[in-house]
Amino acid sequence: MANDDGNSDRMTLQGVDLEVVRKGAGPPLFLLHGGAGPVAGLPFADRLAERFEIVAPTHPGFGGSPIPDHFDGIHDLKFLYLDLMDALDMRDAAMMGFSMGGWAACEIAVMTTERLSRLVLVDSVGIKPGDRETRDIADVFGMPAEELAALAWHDPSKAPDIDGLSEEQLAIHAGNRIALGLYTWEPYMHNPKLRHRLHRIDVPTLLIWGESDRLVTPAYGEALRAMIPGAEMTVIPEAGHAPQAERPDAFVERVTSFLS
Repeated sequence: MANDDGNSDRMTLQGVDLEVVRKGAGPPLFLLHGGAGPVAGLPFADRLAERFEIVAPTHPGFGGSPIPDHFDGIHDLKFLYLDLMDALDMRDAAMMGFSMGGWAACEIAVMTTERLSRLVLVDSVGIKPGDRETRDIADVFGMPAEELAALAWHDPSKAPDIDGLSEEQLAIHAGNRIALGLYTWEPYMHNPKLRHRLHRIDVPTLLIWGESDRLVTPAYGEALRAMIPGAEMTVIPEAGHAPQAERPDAFVERVTSFLS
């Protein structure tokens, strides 16, 4: 099942075309990316591929891919990836989800952990710990790029430069934003019922959070951790919403320690 050179596989599952990057060798590590798009090409993933087989699908609608006509929310990703794990006959896989991908990972894990050994949630969304009037998660659709970068990054100078993107890259970026809205808009970035189901997660779970994340704060992460039986949480300093990008060495150390 390993694919050391990191090639992309094209698969069709129940009529849905799916791109899956596979690289490395070892126990399977199933990566579910967040709203910024695929992460399998980032340095942290190459580091993890030295010890694990990375299996990283691109959510339909991201990376220039089409959104299936019948998709209208995060639950469509849940069933798509349950089908993918069956198709690949994944066994004892660690599943890692980033932000929106963490929400999808939780939705999968409350359904079944039959194919899972461990769960890692990175600055994940998916719940609403506060009351109706509390803004638990910053409105990523309602602020300019500069303000968004200031909330999402410990060092905003490391944020992607949208002004420097080519026309093709801008089109992909816009498509990613549309797909993110489709999966997370209503209700915004959460499933009201998920908090009542998280007790079903019965595999060791680690939450990794960037200390400087002001999109989804560490306090939000602590609320999520408390809803998952036995879950642990580690906070990475000098990192925002994407600790895997800002502090890859510290991030990889936390992940490999937990998965080992």
